[in-house]
Order: sequence, then C-alpha cells, then structure tokens
Amino acid sequence: MVAGINGAHSSIKMLIFRLDRVEIETALIKAASRGVSVHALIAYTNRGGEKNLRALEMRLLEAGITVSRTADDLVRYHGKMMIIDGRELYLMAFNLTNLDIESSRSFAVVSRDKEIVQEAMKLFDADSKRSPYTPGLDTFVVSPANARKVLSDFIEGAERHLLIYDPAVVDPAMVHLLQERSKAGVEIKLLGRLSRDPGKMIAFHKLFMRLHTRAMIRDGEYVFLGSQSLRTAELDARREIGLIFRDPKIAARMTETFEDDWIESQKCEASDAVDHPPTVAKMAKKVAKTVIRALPPVTPVLEVVVREMSGKETEVDVNAEELEATVKDAVKSAIKDAVEVAVAQAVKDAR
Repeated sequence: MVAGINGAHSSIKMLIFRLDRVEIETALIKAASRGVSVHALIAYTNRGGEKNLRALEMRLLEAGITVSRTADDLVRYHGKMMIIDGRELYLMAFNLTNLDIESSRSFAVVSRDKEIVQEAMKLFDADSKRSPYTPGLDTFVVSPANARKVLSDFIEGAERHLLIYDPAVVDPAMVHLLQERSKAGVEIKLLGRLSRDPGKMIAFHKLFMRLHTRAMIRDGEYVFLGSQSLRTAELDARREIGLIFRDPKIAARMTETFEDDWIESQKCEASDAVDHPPTVAKMAKKVAKTVIRALPPVTPVLEVVVREMSGKETEVDVNAEELEATVKDAVKSAIKDAVEVAVAQAVKDAR
C-alpha cells in the first residue's frame, strides 16, 4: 500500500472505511505535498468510529488533500479500494488498520486491467458526488447494484471445487444455492460461519485466527475477492466492492493458503474439544445464539408500539440494522445470564 502511494505520479483516489496505520496516512500527506492530486472518500460512519473518521478528515484537509464523505442512503459504505494514476486498482478485503493488516487473515489484489480500473473510477466518482451508480462490468462486484446476481452466477459456475472464506454465510438464498451445488457434486469448504445447513452438505470450520476477508476460489482458476459476505445486508443494503478474475497462479496461491488454514483450523477445533470441554458459559452462549436467530424483526414492532403510545401516526427515525443488533445483544446477554443461573441451580440441586 505504501509503495503504491509513494509511486503515484499524478493522482490517488482512496476509499476509506477505517484507517489507523500512521505510515499510510503519512504517505498520503507526502504525496499531496509533492504535487499528487489526492482525493480521499471517507465513509460517513462505521461502528464506534465516527469520531476517528471526522478527525481523519480534518487532518487530511489540513494537509491539502481533497476529502469527500459518502452519502448516508445506504446502511454502510464498507468498500476498500485505492486507484493510482488512473491506471492501477488496489482492491482490498481488509481495512487500513493494525488489527486487519497485522492480526487477521485477509487479502488484496492489484489490477491494471483498463476496463476494471475505469469501472472503479466510475464508482468512486459517483459515490464522491453522491450520484447514482450503474454497473457496467460484471467482474466488478458492487453491492447493492449487481452483487447478488453476479455472486450467484459465480457460485452456480462451480463444477468441481469451491473454497470460501467468509465470516458470515447467512443469506438464505445463497445458502440454498451452495447446497444445490453440493448436491450437483461440487466439493464445498467454508472457513467462517454458516447460519444453517440441515443436510450438512457444506463442510466448514471456524478459522483458527481472526478472519477479515471475503473470498472464493472456484475450480482452481477463478477468484472472487472483496468486502461483501454472503449475508443479506452486505448484498442488498450496503456499499460493498469486490472483484472477480481468472488467474490460475493467484488461485493456486490462495488455494494453498486456504488448505493450510483448513488443516490448522481442524487441529484447533480438535484440541479445543479435548482440552476445553463445554462450560456453563459456552452452553449459555449457544442457547442465546439459537434463541435470537428465531427473533422476529424488531423495527416494525417498535413502530407499532410508538404509534400505540402516541395515539397517532408517527414516523420512527431509527437505524434498523443498529436497532436489531442492539436488541439482539441485550436479549443474548439476558438469556446467557438466565441459563448460567439455571444450570448453576440445577447442579446445586443435584448435589
């Protein structure tokens, strides 16, 4: 990343969701000081980090960098990319943070394909100006514009193998599609989390280290790499950016990494099962997760309650995703506490 910034001659366009790497910020400031046109498009929000985003904006503005802020029409602007001199695209699955870069499994790809770079420029300009974006290239994956269709087609194209890194494969349609490919004889392995698979057709493990990438390797040749999980919100309600490309060499390198991670994750799970039998806390956590999956959407209930209490039609201005997350966290915490108390009492009674 720093080498790319230092090598820029005329322009840098960077989309930022999180940034705490000092050397990257310093490189951007130095680029601006030597006459490079630097334009930073900064997310209007991220979870718990708005204060840091606004402070970053001020520092960059003071250094003579052009700063734009994304619109607030989508739940989140979560893509990560950088375009150098209008000729080179850096597409990242990781944020520009110490945690993502130093302590997480993630990937990035650099493309000099003219069509892809131009499409990335088009998206950057549209989001900078808060104007509509119309996708013009199926290999450039943008949520919510074309991601669901393009990624569905990518999965459907698997004939032999599909290796997936994904923190949360929970979209029902995508889970069903993966199950259908498995029925068709495609071997599917997932490192991450799977919401449900009653038929146990998709083999998966929790990655042994922190996972912050969304990637798929198909049949040893094709790769999807980006910021969108196979999760409804990230496909339909957020700005996420990814890239699909055919490169057997890169696919082979990623496959090797995946298989090493798969073996290590299996070992860790086996070790945990032997050395760390289920505790009351773990049982409580599992019960809580199972219960909250069955919870209905909270936002419509809130709207009804507010209107009943106010006695009139009242608009409820809330961030639906944040509300759902807050309520579910509260419910999860309450259930865990209740289960722990109940188990402790049962053990006491058994004595």
